[in-house]
Amino acid sequence: MIRTVGRHIEILSDWVNRATLVLAALFLMLMALHVTLDVALRYVVGQSFPGTLEIVSFYYMVALVFLPLAYTERMGEHISVDVLVGRFPPAVQLALYLFAGVLGVSYFAMLGYQGYLDALDATLSRETAMANFTFYLWPSRWALPLGFAAICLAIVANMLKAIRLRQAL
Repeated sequence: MIRTVGRHIEILSDWVNRATLVLAALFLMLMALHVTLDVALRYVVGQSFPGTLEIVSFYYMVALVFLPLAYTERMGEHISVDVLVGRFPPAVQLALYLFAGVLGVSYFAMLGYQGYLDALDATLSRETAMANFTFYLWPSRWALPLGFAAICLAIVANMLKAIRLRQAL
């Protein structure tokens, strides 16, 4: 029963990870296109798109930082230093890995909850930034709770996989 639930969580996590990674890749392509067109327009016509700096800073970069977090976690690509832990017996390594997973889920869940509250508040108040035009910030606020929820799911999936394999990942 636990193995089946664990596999379902891993499958769900993999799907969410791919979806957030694809979304981040789309934002990366949009940013590259946007900046390239802005530079070309400035070079050819002498004027640039209004709001390029704001859009890149508040939309593209936020999505590029927070959306792929879960994919990186699921693939085991986050930085880790295990000089000391690597010398422990496998059972101790697994226990420490699971403990770190619980801490990680707790930390990212708190960040995600606060991010959700901030995004909700920003959406309800239709938060804007000072610019030469009306620039809405509130849509970009939702990248944080989405990214943090996805990384929580990825950590849980990795923890269940470690339990199933009976070894730290």
